[in-house]
Amino acid sequence: MYKELKKIKISNSFTLTENNNLEEICNAPEAGSGVFLVYAVDGEEKELIMVASTGTIQNDGTLKIKAGGLYDKIVNGHQFAKTGRKYSWPAQMKKEGIAALEVHWYETFNEKNKVIPTSMEGQVLQNFLDENGKLPRWNVAF
Repeated sequence: MYKELKKIKISNSFTLTENNNLEEICNAPEAGSGVFLVYAVDGEEKELIMVASTGTIQNDGTLKIKAGGLYDKIVNGHQFAKTGRKYSWPAQMKKEGIAALEVHWYETFNEKNKVIPTSMEGQVLQNFLDENGKLPRWNVAF
């Protein structure tokens, strides 16, 4: 786990396989904002393949939550074929031969934490870039 994420108190994870429905197994909050990390799992091996965030901090320091929060961003966010991830992730998993995805989410901005979601996303991506010389393979750009 990235050290920046250790201080985040509200977090959880779930695993998506080809036999699961992303809408049913996603346990991220609909009223939460933060970051999520996606790992491709192959037995004991895990590879970070994507980092994303949702939620915007306004000028007055308040949080603007996208309708549906982290849950909606994970399940219905557009990726690959520009369709919701509930469709594009299983298709991409099949295409790449990925048996399972492990999704870790962190609610970074709430009453206990005041970390800007995109800032945390940038920190994690910067650390990945420093370690690997590139972004995770499902991150197109940052």
